[in-house]
This record gives sequence, C-alpha cells and structure tokens, in this order.
Amino acid sequence: MNDAPRKWDDLKARVLTAIAMVVVGGLALWAGGLWFLALLVLAVTLMLWELGRMLNAPQRVLVLVLADIGGLALLALAMGFGVPWYVLLALAPVLGAIMLHEHRLVYLCYGVIIMGGAAAMQMLRQDLGLGWILWLVVVVVVTDIAGYFVGRIVGGPKFWPRVSPRKTWSGTAGGWVAAALVGAAFSGALGAGPVLVALSIGLSFASQLGDIAESAIKRLSGVKDSSNLLPGHGGLLDRFDGMLGAAFAVLIAVSLRPDIFGLT
Repeated sequence: MNDAPRKWDDLKARVLTAIAMVVVGGLALWAGGLWFLALLVLAVTLMLWELGRMLNAPQRVLVLVLADIGGLALLALAMGFGVPWYVLLALAPVLGAIMLHEHRLVYLCYGVIIMGGAAAMQMLRQDLGLGWILWLVVVVVVTDIAGYFVGRIVGGPKFWPRVSPRKTWSGTAGGWVAAALVGAAFSGALGAGPVLVALSIGLSFASQLGDIAESAIKRLSGVKDSSNLLPGHGGLLDRFDGMLGAAFAVLIAVSLRPDIFGLT
C-alpha cells in the first residue's frame, strides 16, 4: 500500500522537471543571444560543480571555485575578451588537474568536454542560427529514444557491459539509423548536403560515448546520480551527458571541416 504512492510521487517529479526543462530550454533556444548564453553559463557552472563533487567531494570550496571559473571563462569567450579560445576552455579543467587531490586526469578530460561542448552550442546558436542548434538537439534526442526502444525490442549482445550494462549493440545501431534520418531531413534546410547524414551518425555515436563516459565516472565515484539538482532525474550531467558528447564532436568537426557549416 505504501509503495504505490512513492512510485507515483517520483513519476510526478520526473514529469514536472522534464516539462520545466523543455520550457526553459526551448525558450532560451528560441530567444538566443544573452538568454541562451546565460543558460549555458549556469549549466556549465553546475556541471563542473557536479563533476568535481563526484570526484573530489572533500574539497568542496575548491570544486565550487573551479566551477565558477569555468562559467566565467565561457562568458568571456562568448563576449570576445580577446583571450585565445583554447586557453579559456582549458582554464578550469587544467587548474583542477593541478589543484585537486584525486582523479585529476578524469577531471581534466571530462572538464574539457563540458567546456568544449558548451562552447560549440554557443557557437551554433550565435554564429550559425537556430536551425543548426535544433539539428544537434534532435540528433541527440532521437539517438536516445531510438536506442532505448530498439534495444528493448531487439535486445542482443551488450555494447559495453562493464560500464553500461543496459546498452546493446542493436540499440546503438538503432540510434545511428535514427540520427541518419535526422541528418537527411535537415541537410537541405541547412545547406550542408548529404555529408550531414554521415556527420549526424558521428554525432549519434559521440552522444552515446558521452553517456558511457558519465556512467564510468559515476561508477568510479560510487554514486548513483551526479547530483540531486533535477528532482526525479538526478543531476544535469545525468540528463545532458549525451548532449555534451555530441556537441564536443561538433567542435571537432568545425575545426576539421568548417566548410560543412558554411564557415569558409
């Protein structure tokens, strides 16, 4: 008798939190400019705090300071303060690798992914427009949804059972197919051509790797969730790990093939 209300309470919290995230994120995406930048800066600060909290819980003050430095560095990058972009993106992760006591390399690597992913999202929205950031978001969302349902229906061998025991090869491939369809749907509107299909598959895989990487960090830290900031969902890293992986892949793609994005 007592278990049912608890399950419904959790479901209610998950639904309400999901609605709030969709509304706030959707409005910020649509508005762009300072609204989207402010949301990104807040998200980066909180995700760096979650990362440091998981890996170096006793150093609470330093973890918070590093998170604030990361948020301010992203703000400085977006506002064009004249400091090289790679210095700003690496500042908080490198300082953490020097000053934290444990898991320094993990903080450095995943901290760079957080900063680089956020910078890529800011670049897509500010420099390339709403269409490109929507493409990124839709690729990540359909990868997750298709991976879940195909994996449940088809089943089969596990992708990486030691780190992520629920992911299957069938679900992983299902995510790639769904992402390819998204790339095909967006290729004409974005003027990128057929290459966007291949890029979308790459982003889908990067999204899946981002999810696996965050799962590995949680296993290393012995925690279930990155934090409890999002009722019913855990932390920001729990919800946006795939987005970070895909966005970081965009940063690499822009560096290697800027012509795809019309930047040449």
